[in-house]
Amino acid sequence: MASGLATSELDQLGMRRMRNNATLLCSPLMGTSIEQMVMEMRRAKDIGADVVEIRLDCLKTFTPSRDLPLLIKQSPLPTLVTYRPIWEGGQYEGDENKRREALQLAMELGADYIDVELQVAYEFMNQLSIKKPDNCKVIVSSHNFHNTPSVEALGNLLARIQATGADIATIATTALDITDVARIFQIIVHSQIPVIGIVMGERGLISRLLTPKFGGYLTYGALEAGAVSAPGQPTAKDLLDLYNFRLIRPDTKVYGILGKPVGHSKSPLLFNQSFKKLALNAVYVHLLVDDVVNFFNTYSSPDFAGYSCTIPHKEVVLQCMDEIDPIAKKIGAVNNLVRKPDGKFKAYNTDYIGAISAIEDALRDTNGANPAAAAASPLAGKLFVVLGAGGAGKSLAYGAKEKGARVVVANRTYERAVDLAAKVGGKALTLEEVQNFHPEKGMILANCTSVGMKPNIDSTPLNKEVLKHYSLAFDAIYTPKDTRLLKEARENGCIIVYGTEMLIRQGFEQWKNFTGLPAPEELFRELMSRHS
Repeated sequence: MASGLATSELDQLGMRRMRNNATLLCSPLMGTSIEQMVMEMRRAKDIGADVVEIRLDCLKTFTPSRDLPLLIKQSPLPTLVTYRPIWEGGQYEGDENKRREALQLAMELGADYIDVELQVAYEFMNQLSIKKPDNCKVIVSSHNFHNTPSVEALGNLLARIQATGADIATIATTALDITDVARIFQIIVHSQIPVIGIVMGERGLISRLLTPKFGGYLTYGALEAGAVSAPGQPTAKDLLDLYNFRLIRPDTKVYGILGKPVGHSKSPLLFNQSFKKLALNAVYVHLLVDDVVNFFNTYSSPDFAGYSCTIPHKEVVLQCMDEIDPIAKKIGAVNNLVRKPDGKFKAYNTDYIGAISAIEDALRDTNGANPAAAAASPLAGKLFVVLGAGGAGKSLAYGAKEKGARVVVANRTYERAVDLAAKVGGKALTLEEVQNFHPEKGMILANCTSVGMKPNIDSTPLNKEVLKHYSLAFDAIYTPKDTRLLKEARENGCIIVYGTEMLIRQGFEQWKNFTGLPAPEELFRELMSRHS
């Protein structure tokens, strides 16, 4: 297990060791022809990359003496030349001597960097027939496609790389768990030479996003989503525009969304754009977490300041909290985790506030509630059917009960429905039974299952003909925004409340808890409408 980022020591070390120049953004060129690569170079410059990686092994035909001068001289950005063999995860299967000769030629022609694999680095450096140009830095790289070794093993690996005479070390490992990334951050911080530290795969995403915080030399950003040079590589555009890569510093506060899956979440867009507009030194990232206890034990530095929490961690994460808001404790599920000034974590539930207020406002807008009744909830006395008894289901069931609704809980696992229904004084059903449950007209429906979420957008938790018994349908899913359930409910004359509305409103509450500031509500809404 990683020793972890247990204090702010790493952040302080990172600040002291941070180079004068910020972490570079490098875009790999994956074109199969010289012409494609030249076009990609220009795109990389337009996007805002600092360096281009010329992946010679991607070229279908390549004559070094003819093609290298063209590629290096025509590049509008500094060049990193890589000729990756198949035994190190690349595509080159030819003669090893010819491969090394091409790398040496790249040095002679003015490449700013060349990448040499550790396995052959000693030989390459010893067999150079020229003195290494001062303006060319040699990156010695090691790729582990199986796991991320211990800190001790990584330290030994870095020492071996340094002993080759490398100017820069690249250590790329594979994430089996998000806590693996902490070990790479530790290596970057303590290294005597610049390090490019990458943990491949979706669980390793923060190794790429947060490398400026820990003093990493460079990170890679693809020109487009389908053209990555390693698993889990984000696009250069996302690094710059979604995660505000240029604004991340050693003292930047880290927030994020904990979940599994988590890549669909739009929360980073909302929070990062708002952080940027209000000039707050913070970043919000996707965190694919398998084991929340392990995560909190590992990332305990004060700079890891707070999290949103989604499926499947909204209940199990309670054991990691020092304090739980009383309302959240009753619900038994949380979605907002905030580190207090004393370092302890407090948990909140903002889901129920976001969803219930959205449903109430939709009913008021339709019913035209008179001022005298404004204080009363339009949910009072309504039959409120909740599909799902997980974290979101608990939030909606509890929130509806608080507003005076009669609650019915339907769940795939009947025992969980019974347990939640008992807590809110309601009725329990199976998901099969709810298909035939319509004791009255004008019921309220809240889908808190994942049925209908991308990629399974043709699925729906309720048959279309059942929806005529409801007056309003809410779906907690927001990818897609307009789920099949909501489309069919609309066709049956129901009032529709989108999951995006719950997301925005609960986001307002989370922002207040994270920052202590009023939420930028107009900006949140503008961003959500633009990107939903």
